[in-house]
Amino acid sequence: MINVIEMVNEWSAKGVEDCMSNQHDEHESSHKPPIRKEMSRRQFLTYTLGGATAFMVGGVTLPMVRFAVDPILQKKGEGAFVKVAEISKITSEPQEFSFELQQQDGWYSSTASLTAWIRKDESGNIYALSPICKHLGCTIGWNTSKDYPDQYLCPCHGAHYTKDGKQLAVASKPLDEYKVMLKDDWVYLGEVVPNTIVK
Repeated sequence: MINVIEMVNEWSAKGVEDCMSNQHDEHESSHKPPIRKEMSRRQFLTYTLGGATAFMVGGVTLPMVRFAVDPILQKKGEGAFVKVAEISKITSEPQEFSFELQQQDGWYSSTASLTAWIRKDESGNIYALSPICKHLGCTIGWNTSKDYPDQYLCPCHGAHYTKDGKQLAVASKPLDEYKVMLKDDWVYLGEVVPNTIVK
């Protein structure tokens, strides 16, 4: 029995020493600088390939986003007006006037040759009609047929219109008109808009 008591005392003494040494080790380890873990090859390759992929995706995506957003960010002007004819030359009979318009389509700049039928009404207001037929887009002419005097006539499918551009046959809509601006005794034409003369 004495042996058993000696053994218990011995174990308890060892337990206290172990406990003390563990606390001492923990206290010493708190003063040591943290150990820096080194990057493994797998981590290095993961980070490198991830970064390269993100760079390539950004390189492809950013130009597409800019292409899509750029037209929205462009400032809209009031529209360009082009000097076409002197006011003194405009009569109540429709006359054909040709003019050129600078066009910008994205990065492509071009010059378009356009035509307008311009006339004065009874009140002296000046109107300019587009020569494009509303049926299938052919070019109309004024007073070109004996069958349809004093009317615009489309040679393609026989659509005809009044002086104001009102459709009489074949076409479903009246002729479009140009925006008109009078300045310094000249007629300036702007963009094409739906006909406002016909009621």
